[in-house]
Amino acid sequence: MFNKNTIVGVIGAGAMGSGIAQVAATAGHSVLLFDTRKEAVEKAISGLSTTLNKLVEKSKISKEDADGILSRIKPAFDLKDLSPCGLVIEAIVEILSVKKEVFSSLETIVSDSTILASNTSSLSVTSIAAACKIPSRVIGLHFFNPAPLMPLVEVIPAVQTQVDLAAACKELMLQWKKVPVITKDTPGFIVNRVARPYYGEALRICEEGIADMATIDWALKDKAGFRMGPFELMDLIGNDINYTVTETVWTQMYFDPRYKPSLIQKKMMESGRLGRKTGMGYFSYADGAVNPLPEKNDELVKQIVDRVLSMLINEAADALHYQIASANDIDLAMTKGVNYPKGLLAWADEIGVSEVVRILDNLYHEYHEDRYRASVLLRSMSTANKKFYN
Repeated sequence: MFNKNTIVGVIGAGAMGSGIAQVAATAGHSVLLFDTRKEAVEKAISGLSTTLNKLVEKSKISKEDADGILSRIKPAFDLKDLSPCGLVIEAIVEILSVKKEVFSSLETIVSDSTILASNTSSLSVTSIAAACKIPSRVIGLHFFNPAPLMPLVEVIPAVQTQVDLAAACKELMLQWKKVPVITKDTPGFIVNRVARPYYGEALRICEEGIADMATIDWALKDKAGFRMGPFELMDLIGNDINYTVTETVWTQMYFDPRYKPSLIQKKMMESGRLGRKTGMGYFSYADGAVNPLPEKNDELVKQIVDRVLSMLINEAADALHYQIASANDIDLAMTKGVNYPKGLLAWADEIGVSEVVRILDNLYHEYHEDRYRASVLLRSMSTANKKFYN
């Protein structure tokens, strides 16, 4: 289905699109990079040249390799220029109607055998495929930002996707030196579904005045081993993007309280405090800014870590219960996609499944909210004294 001669088209010349173009070209493919704005394509290719030159300076790649990668990426200033492509990956704005329009237009240009992939992070691939005359060739390929550095790719077959396409795309991603995981087409797929409590429960703890943002971040970094705290990470991602993903998952999951967005984050988005990109979010990124120091209280830290980690494990267990992906792929997704220190299901085994259920039950009895209901799988495993891994 794919080989080194497959021409790869990338739609969207932003950070994600240009990153995907770099990955494909590094793997030896000729790449056509398209955007509706000519200046965006020119800026992306110029930026790629700068990035590759820096890699040469750091002795990460040779000058010959850098020149070869850049030579394989060509600008496309009209959608029709993508006609020779055997694979087209869309990486544009997360608006379903816009994606559907692009895929519908693309079908009139490329051959019937061209595979059409969306880099959507949370929208329904099945819905995108429904806009096409040949929906069986549509699939999700969700890269993580920055695409050249982050190894994970979620491979998401739609309901209509032909049976062998997911396996073929997984093999292609392996050839691109990525770590692919196959996931069902459900809201948020693996990572953006399972990771919701990392942000949501941290925001809830802050809303209740149990701990401030600096303390929550410090607890989860210093004591639990996460690379970044939830507030620091939301500032990096962008509060507008993170809130939108949360709202999308919440809406598509029929307003399940586990995914309910926080008013704190909504107000941050409305105020324009989007994080690092605006210089102000949960923390200030202005020159000379002094941010609050954490409260290093052992009892408080344990409460924060137990609460957030139990909610994360519960979400991972539920994803496994509903066969969103295998246990190994769920753990792989969280360690390779968002740099978690351990796979959540392996972490549950380490803590003890019964202990996780006990923490969740205590939260449920305290709040009487469905948000804290333990996964059916977790509870049955606790009763049977089972582990996720032998």
